[in-house]
Amino acid sequence: MKSEELKHRITFQSFTTTVNDNGFEVEAWVDFKTVWAAVTNLHGREYFEAAAVKAENTVKFTIRYIPNIEPTMRVLFKGKQYNITSIDNIKYANKFIEIKAMEVDNSG
Repeated sequence: MKSEELKHRITFQSFTTTVNDNGFEVEAWVDFKTVWAAVTNLHGREYFEAAAVKAENTVKFTIRYIPNIEPTMRVLFKGKQYNITSIDNIKYANKFIEIKAMEVDNSG
């Protein structure tokens, strides 16, 4: 992976519970980290495997390695939200991470 391919900004968010000024617990998505990423749609065998389980809106994000990215987080990209379905530390080299995420349908 070449660094010039990392040309899109994505933001990782984590779901956290905080206490507001009135002492009530409030659950909300909070920005964890914004990074540069290469973004691609699934194609070929990956696309057909995703289509078999109705996951055609899956996108692959490739980023430089950063610790503490978890499947419970979500990704924001171009105004859309994506739930993380898998995280792959490529060849366990701690250089790049490949994240597959499925777009969240906000229509209800």
